[in-house]
Amino acid sequence: MSTARAERLVNLVLALLSTRQYLTAERIRAIVPGYADAPSDEAFFRMFERDKMELRELGIPMETGRNSSFDPVDGYRIARRDYELGEIELAPDEAAAVGLAVRLWDSPELTGQAEAALVKLRAAGVEVDQQVPAPVQPRVRADASFGPMLSAVQQGRAVQFDYRRSGSPERRTRTLEPWGVVSWRGRWYVVGHDRDRNAPRCFRLSRVQGDVKLIGRAGAVQRPDGVNLLDFVAASGEPEFDAPASKARLWVADGKAAGIRRGARVIGRRTVAGIEGDEIERNVYYPDSMAKWIAGYGPDVLVLEPDVLAKAVHERLSALAHPGGDRR
Repeated sequence: MSTARAERLVNLVLALLSTRQYLTAERIRAIVPGYADAPSDEAFFRMFERDKMELRELGIPMETGRNSSFDPVDGYRIARRDYELGEIELAPDEAAAVGLAVRLWDSPELTGQAEAALVKLRAAGVEVDQQVPAPVQPRVRADASFGPMLSAVQQGRAVQFDYRRSGSPERRTRTLEPWGVVSWRGRWYVVGHDRDRNAPRCFRLSRVQGDVKLIGRAGAVQRPDGVNLLDFVAASGEPEFDAPASKARLWVADGKAAGIRRGARVIGRRTVAGIEGDEIERNVYYPDSMAKWIAGYGPDVLVLEPDVLAKAVHERLSALAHPGGDRR
């Protein structure tokens, strides 16, 4: 990805996140740095469509809607409830580690562009929500293989690369038809069809060794319909994915557990212990990892089915409540 495009995507995220209004494509073109360079309307709309697709591939939730019934076209925004992190409490040593990470990963170039975008938004009269503190904006350097993998996805080409599995120094050559590149919990993954195993897999980019080789003709790789890449990686639990999917039914408190909600299907409403929430259904690929993930949300998420998953979550919560004790 070019620096100019990366800066434009950052500007677009800030624009959509910093307003409560829905911004039309034409408004975005006028106020977001990077779009004014488009030589024609057609070129702008192609650029904007690619950027929207890119943000969705990265797991950034974009809403489409209109500010009133009189608006002739749809607009776009990013809802804070889906994007922001919840309240975080850090121990002193953890806070020091976060501060060091910010100093190491911060990019003066992108920071300057971000500030310029906010200034231009205010100058253009866009309503900026100043009552809520700004969300955490992680700045993480991409792995060396990020660019080639993303290029392969955009071109629809297969790739070959050497890969090191966790806990092993051995390298193995993989041939993958990539469907997309996503970020999950601070790490980048590529998801696609592994030709060597004839099955879907995801690979952590930090474990890719050496150069990534693009092979085959452009357009030969097509992403299957109905595949949620972020959900795929989140449910895998490990850098490689080989478990068949099953269904789980969960209760999630209103306004909580956005990560669990993403990729799930709402099937009803339910009240638990006097708290309103949604009943959702989602795929489970790796039950043990899913149990750890759900347990991390505490009382905000309750497993309704299957019983084996509910028991696994209960055991993990009991272990946290009674460390070293008898949990029978």
